[in-house]
Amino acid sequence: MKYISKCAFLPNAINIVATGYVKKTWPIIFFLLLLLVMGDKIHAQAMYGTTGLLHAPTADMQRDKTVMVGGSMIDHNIYRDLYWNTHDEYKPYTFNYYLNVTIFPWLEVAYTCTLVKGIHGNSYWPQETWGKFVNQDRSFYFRLRAWKESWWKSWTPQIVLGANDPGSHENAGGGNLIFQDAGESTNHLTHFYLAATKHFTFQRWGMLGVHASVIQFDGLDFDNDHGFALGANFRFDRQGDGFWTKALNGLNLMGEYYDGVVNVGGNYAVWKDRINLTASLYDGKYWSVGLYFRVCLR
Repeated sequence: MKYISKCAFLPNAINIVATGYVKKTWPIIFFLLLLLVMGDKIHAQAMYGTTGLLHAPTADMQRDKTVMVGGSMIDHNIYRDLYWNTHDEYKPYTFNYYLNVTIFPWLEVAYTCTLVKGIHGNSYWPQETWGKFVNQDRSFYFRLRAWKESWWKSWTPQIVLGANDPGSHENAGGGNLIFQDAGESTNHLTHFYLAATKHFTFQRWGMLGVHASVIQFDGLDFDNDHGFALGANFRFDRQGDGFWTKALNGLNLMGEYYDGVVNVGGNYAVWKDRINLTASLYDGKYWSVGLYFRVCLR
């Protein structure tokens, strides 16, 4: 794609020829617009530095040796965990930062830190730390591609196994490693998933990604043990040198159904897909935004 850098995704897409008329692609465009008018509660995926939709996992993979460095400003209402969403210290936002590396074409790892403030009146925090960002919740993320798109047949999807924040200490001060929401652990965002993705290219318009995943929740922030996600994204790839054509080619629209709720937003490549802006809408009224830098080291 002309305006996407070497760090863009590498899907093996089915080409759907839409010769000259928007009417041949209007059902897909209508579906995306339908997703964009809806909003509800979310948990983070792309906002936390891993490849995916806004908050739901996908089977997309970055190019080999891609490195992403970034951070997000996240509305506290996103968290189901009482630590973030019931204390005035976090209103309206908290922040995170992350490093993401695709070590091989089939393996992606990320390290994310969510900033933590001292809580007023809490004996765990010295008084001089109350209301200040003095700590951070650390999370590791892993994504393994189990099946490449179109390996067997042209219609077969890509499949990825993933783990978000899989392990922590048994209490905030250390102890044995645990992999569930037990005791005084800090497994706030722990979940595991199996995701499938298929891409479709629309000539002279761009690429549609369709995504589905099943999720096992094991974190303190989740109410359910099991869930699933469905989503779609459309990345524009228009031909031409006009201003609006170039502007559209940096836009990636996203919508998702995530464990009973619907979320919307998008990503915009400001400069050749190196500098990217991300925005997501929570419950139709809470915005979170992110910024990251992406480069390929090969």
